[in-house]
Amino acid sequence: MSTAARQAFFDRTHTDDLIAFLGTSPSPYHAVASAAERLEKAGFRQVLETDSWDGVAGGRYVVRGGALIAWYVPAGAGPETPFRVVGTHTDSPNLRVKPIPDTGSAGWRQVAVEIYGGVPLNTWLDRDLGLSGRLTLRDGGRRLVQLDEPLLRVPQLAIHLDRQVNDGMKLDKQRHLTPIWGLGPVDEGSLIGYVAQRAGVDAAEVTGWDLMTHDVQPASYLGRDRELLAGPRLDNLLSVHAATAALAAVATAAETDGAALPYIPVLAAFDHEETGSESDTGAQSPLLGNVLERSVYARGGGLEDRARALAGTVCLSSDMGHAVHPNYSERHEPGHHPLPNGGPILKVNVNNRYATDGVGRAVFAAACEKAGVPWQTFVSNNAMPCGTTIGPITAARLGIQTVDCGIAALSMHSARELCGAEDPYLLASAIKAFLEG
Repeated sequence: MSTAARQAFFDRTHTDDLIAFLGTSPSPYHAVASAAERLEKAGFRQVLETDSWDGVAGGRYVVRGGALIAWYVPAGAGPETPFRVVGTHTDSPNLRVKPIPDTGSAGWRQVAVEIYGGVPLNTWLDRDLGLSGRLTLRDGGRRLVQLDEPLLRVPQLAIHLDRQVNDGMKLDKQRHLTPIWGLGPVDEGSLIGYVAQRAGVDAAEVTGWDLMTHDVQPASYLGRDRELLAGPRLDNLLSVHAATAALAAVATAAETDGAALPYIPVLAAFDHEETGSESDTGAQSPLLGNVLERSVYARGGGLEDRARALAGTVCLSSDMGHAVHPNYSERHEPGHHPLPNGGPILKVNVNNRYATDGVGRAVFAAACEKAGVPWQTFVSNNAMPCGTTIGPITAARLGIQTVDCGIAALSMHSARELCGAEDPYLLASAIKAFLEG
């Protein structure tokens, strides 16, 4: 597709909304809340896992911590109706606050942090960091907190004190990544006291917390022609946002235009993908399987209907992929060089680090063709290890056809990542076509 054709097709309002979504989603808990808010506007309603569910047509969603499962039951759907699932994840690598957070050294007040996921450590140096996450209260209540201001900073050592820094920086994860946030002696309880005060709760009522740092610089367009997007947490909130927009659009069309849907469209946004998905909110949990099964039963089905529904189900696992890097092109597979704004990428690995096979490729190609968007293929260089996604986990756990896709990006897992400004809309369009069947 030519540049002029792409720009004519590109709807910048989608990327504008993605920038807003990134700004309101500094933690997995906020990402779930932001996605739920958009779904509510499209007519979805929250259901609790502890409640009895009905099989009435319409949109519903379940929230568990930093995970969200949403689905739309079209009119006339039987208990054996298969699903079309888009799988994503809400977490991103960062620095997370330790259980005893107040620490310090040499007259500086600092905050003890633990490294979450595969973090390129140098990308967190000399950045103004805020705090976000959730507080758990004595009565079991939970309070989201988002402090979007420069509170913390991990200071780089001056080059005058490390003349060999440009010959190879080596950061000690325990000693060199502890942020500063003031001067003075260690003040036990001061961090949680401050966060609680900002959240409007009594610090004595806070008995648990899941807090993390985030770069307070907002996402923004980049480049002479504003054709690139730079921002935090693109991996993988870009996919969460695209899938949320696609599901809302499919449900809205079905409600307003009476569009027939041969499948039940589903969004699965998991937590803890960056650390292996082994949690009650991760892709290795029974969360998605339980929701799909209960949806079948709520529509009057049984085990036979469940088996029939899953046999016809397909999952599109959407996560960020690698664009060819202009300064390190030798690290990439020579015959596969995905570029920003070239459309979504199909991710393939014959060792099942990605779940895509030839059948899945055909499903993905059909969705892109229906949406009228270009697409690319990513394969790792044989000399480089290949990452993985929730795709193989979902395929193995539920026994369903799964395809891995995403968009091409640079600086994956950095505090700020980079992608094409057109690709988020192209991905959302392809996901929408996939969900429609």
